[in-house]
Amino acid sequence: MPQADYDVLIIGAGLSGIGVARYLKTECPGKRFAILEGRARMGGTWDLFRYPGIRSDSDMHTMGYAFKPWKHAKAISEGHLIRGYIEETARENGLDPLIRYDHQVRRAEYDSAAALWRLTCATPEGEVALTTRFLFLASGYYKYDEGYLPEIAGMEDFAGQMIHPQFWPEDYDPAGRRIAVIGSGATAVTLTPTLAETAAQVIQVQRSPTYVVNRPSKDRIGNVLKRMIPGRAGYSLARWRIILAGQMRRKRMAKDIRATKRMMVGAIGKELEGKVPEWEKHFTPGYWPGQQRICVVPDGDFFEALKGGRAEMVTGEIERILPEGIRMKDGRLLEVDTIVTATGLVLDYFGGMEVSVDGQRVEPGKQLIFKGFMYSNVPNLLYFRGYTNASWTLKVDLVAEYACRLLRYMDRKGFVQVTPKATSEDFAQINTSISFTSGYFLRVMHRLPKHGQSFPWIHKQDYMWDRKTLRRGDVADGTLSFSAEGEAVPFPPEQQAGTAAEIAAE
Repeated sequence: MPQADYDVLIIGAGLSGIGVARYLKTECPGKRFAILEGRARMGGTWDLFRYPGIRSDSDMHTMGYAFKPWKHAKAISEGHLIRGYIEETARENGLDPLIRYDHQVRRAEYDSAAALWRLTCATPEGEVALTTRFLFLASGYYKYDEGYLPEIAGMEDFAGQMIHPQFWPEDYDPAGRRIAVIGSGATAVTLTPTLAETAAQVIQVQRSPTYVVNRPSKDRIGNVLKRMIPGRAGYSLARWRIILAGQMRRKRMAKDIRATKRMMVGAIGKELEGKVPEWEKHFTPGYWPGQQRICVVPDGDFFEALKGGRAEMVTGEIERILPEGIRMKDGRLLEVDTIVTATGLVLDYFGGMEVSVDGQRVEPGKQLIFKGFMYSNVPNLLYFRGYTNASWTLKVDLVAEYACRLLRYMDRKGFVQVTPKATSEDFAQINTSISFTSGYFLRVMHRLPKHGQSFPWIHKQDYMWDRKTLRRGDVADGTLSFSAEGEAVPFPPEQQAGTAAEIAAE
């Protein structure tokens, strides 16, 4: 069997990749590994996004790593502090020398006979070839070089400046500007109050409402716990308080979803009634709580901007964009000099690279999800992706711990390959029901990995379930197929899900 350059290559030096690397260095100290980062700096999302007011949409007591306390007072934190936290983690754990920047992985080709991945990377100096036994994908879930922009008639006619938040220009000054922010998600409700601090006018234009909740930026009880019990213990208590409270809240929501909707909309009414015209129209979503991520408004800054008249909401469909602004279908003309298209992300499951196994191209939309961190019939590849209903890093921590247990188990047993084997029967039981309805998800649903009907081909979006199956579950529980040197089984191309068109038709 040929020697590989590395035992593990981690793709991505963001929040996930740096966390995974720390677990690997600590729990598998003998492994040779490196981190491949396509950009020139670490930080991932928290380095890419530089728009005004960028902040977390989850509390940092759970979005921070389990092994490294979040020390700042704000739990809903500014982006630069999160970036600093990632950089500090890398520095403290000696990970900086292991990062190879400006390495964009174009192709990842697995050879089951050699039990290794062959990677082709684009660098400023040209293509670089690397080999590794294991591939860890910590590259996030969206394209860094492309933001979602819906087709709106007349976009090319606009005489002012059009900006997508994913590519915010450093020299843009909102002072005195008349700005329209198109969108209703976390980016829009962050930008609106921030831009309104200096802009002459900010109008948030949304086709339909989303759930928005007011929340203190500082976790008062969590900060008291960290102050009274320094170090990991106090942080752990603050973290578990948030985890358990979230679990209880989701159970209450599911028990009476209609009452939950009344409560959430009613809470906005207490903030805005009598102060913002037609608030019900702007803040009564047409879907149930939990079907999309809920927007967190720290310290009510978004509501304060609306109540103070520094910003306003417009809900409805855009007819077209004119040189002087936006004309709505109801005839209203919004005269602006800047349009910010906070219209979402473009999902991308393989970080922009082509993946193949034994010459057969692997398409995400034709694979089954294995326990939320591997793909059916794809050997020696793990991915690290967080929750839609809780903090991202909660899942990353669990999968990173599991990955290290898996590697140690394979070393003890002399295995070189691990594969989540799916049969034709497994592929015949695809679950086509949809519980998450965010636009960025629905737009590419036909290209996303599929859920089966039962364990292990499911991802429950449940932290407690994952703790039971990943942290306490046996690695050799019968759901994975292990191979020693010379025993690798080729990738079975016939055992994949149907074509994208067939799945969409279902």
